[in-house]
Amino acid sequence: MTIQPSHDYQAVIEEMLAITRQHGIRLNPEGITINESGMDFLVAMATDDNEGAWILRKPRRPDVWERACNEQNVLAFVRDRLSVEVPDWRIFTSELIAYPLLDGNPVATVDPGGAGYVWQFEQASLTDTFFDSLAQALATLHQADLKEAAAAGVRVKSPQEAREAFSNNIEEIRQSFEIPEKLYTRWQTWLSEDSYWPEHSTLNHGDLHPPHILVNGSQKVTGLIDWTEAECADHGKDFVILFALFGEERLRDLLGRYEKFGGKVWPRMHEHIVEQWVAYPALVAKFALVTGKESDREMAKGMIASFQ
Repeated sequence: MTIQPSHDYQAVIEEMLAITRQHGIRLNPEGITINESGMDFLVAMATDDNEGAWILRKPRRPDVWERACNEQNVLAFVRDRLSVEVPDWRIFTSELIAYPLLDGNPVATVDPGGAGYVWQFEQASLTDTFFDSLAQALATLHQADLKEAAAAGVRVKSPQEAREAFSNNIEEIRQSFEIPEKLYTRWQTWLSEDSYWPEHSTLNHGDLHPPHILVNGSQKVTGLIDWTEAECADHGKDFVILFALFGEERLRDLLGRYEKFGGKVWPRMHEHIVEQWVAYPALVAKFALVTGKESDREMAKGMIASFQ
């Protein structure tokens, strides 16, 4: 939700402007807008003296900082390796992250009314240009050398470590959330069956939903933003939200395009992504435990209930 700054945000804006001035960036205090939709960052958009646009991200919680450090390493590593743009952080402190606005616009934004997404183009009208360029971007990302990524400070998990992390997460959230037995059994079946799981890790974006995918007027993907969850792990995660939005037929099509551009697939990758979506409520529940917010707990409970 993008709003004009109210009195409640005035102190935050003044703090942002003071930090940018300390780094030699002079922003116009007039016309700053605030986007409240991000779960990890409060985001503002401002312009500088040359009318260049900037994105300002203020961490919402202390736990965000550790992941932001990983994100900085990821961005530095992928910047010259992808077919699309990524943010170029000019300020990186525990109080503020700032970078010039990338070209393009999100293919969709979060509906402030809570009704899903507001699409820049009709969802059903997205063309081959969009899906081909998205598949190419993902295939290129997932082909990054993991040893080089690790040397650059990117977080790396082996396939078994990624799998165990998901299993541990499920056991943790069961202490705080009621998980229907049928759903829990399905999660355990997925976790225990080797054929579902990849035998290799890849560098993943980790939070690939429409507001993080930038496109131009021709629907070509031009940039990917918000890499907070990025790591080398199970690359099925980069397809989960796309499956939830577009369904099984489009997932098969997208995986075909992805393989055409050099992406590595395995026999049950499609099924793995479907099961990963069914287990997605566990990630939402873990996020609610991290934030401690009742609204996040209710969101997690609702998502768990929706998969009964």
